[in-house]
Amino acid sequence: MFRPVILTNVKPGQRAYEEEFFGPVAIILEAKDADDAIRLANDSRFGLGGSVWTRDVRRGEELARRVEAGAVFVNSMVKSSPEMPFGGVKKSGYGRELSHLGIREFVNQKSIWVAKETKPEARKKVE
Repeated sequence: MFRPVILTNVKPGQRAYEEEFFGPVAIILEAKDADDAIRLANDSRFGLGGSVWTRDVRRGEELARRVEAGAVFVNSMVKSSPEMPFGGVKKSGYGRELSHLGIREFVNQKSIWVAKETKPEARKKVE
C-alpha cells in the first residue's frame, strides 16, 4: 500500500513530469494563466484524462476542448461510467471501452457489397 503523495516543484525532464502515474500521486505544476495551463497539460506523451476546475463553467468547457485527453471533466474528478466511452489518446491507449461505442472495439464488423446485375447475359451459370 502506498500513502498519498503530492509532488511540487516538478520540472520538464524529471521522471515525475515525463511519466504517467496511477495511484495516490498528485503533481502540482504552476501555470501563469489558462493558456499556459493548457500548454502544460498537453506537454505530455500521455492523455488518459484530465480535469478543469473553475467557477465559470462555460469557460471550463472551452478549456476542456483544448486538453488533449480521452476524457476531460469540468469541476469533477476523472472517472469511468458504463454510459460513457472511456480511453486515452497519445500513449495512453487506443480505442474506447464502455458504452455502445466501446463494445465496437471488441467486435469485427463485416461488409458485404452485392452489385445489381444490369444485363441478364452478364449472369454466370454456376454448377
